[in-house]
Amino acid sequence: MNNLYAPIVVLLAIAAAFVAVSVVTSVNVGPRRYNRAKYDSYECGIQPTPHAVGGGRVPMKYYITAMLFIVFDIEIVFLYPWAVSFDLLGPFALAEMVLFVATVFIAYFYVLRRGGLEWD
Repeated sequence: MNNLYAPIVVLLAIAAAFVAVSVVTSVNVGPRRYNRAKYDSYECGIQPTPHAVGGGRVPMKYYITAMLFIVFDIEIVFLYPWAVSFDLLGPFALAEMVLFVATVFIAYFYVLRRGGLEWD
């Protein structure tokens, strides 16, 4: 029974050793030039503006993009196992997957038509 878990333990040990060696190497070999710009938060080149006390408003485009990513990520999660066992499932599974993909694409075209993917 213990022999079944030996490859997993060895893989975890190799991964932990790689992480430790990478961190120690980057600390010892990396440049040590600290300045004010290095400690500033990364804002994609845009100068940060002060926000209100409550944190300010966040545009809804960010949330819509995140929800679209989740929808298509879930679609991939369902499509991958289906594609792996496609030969075993038969025509009923093909019809079900076509309905599933059609539903997702209807939602995608709705968002596309409403302008959810256009950045101002």
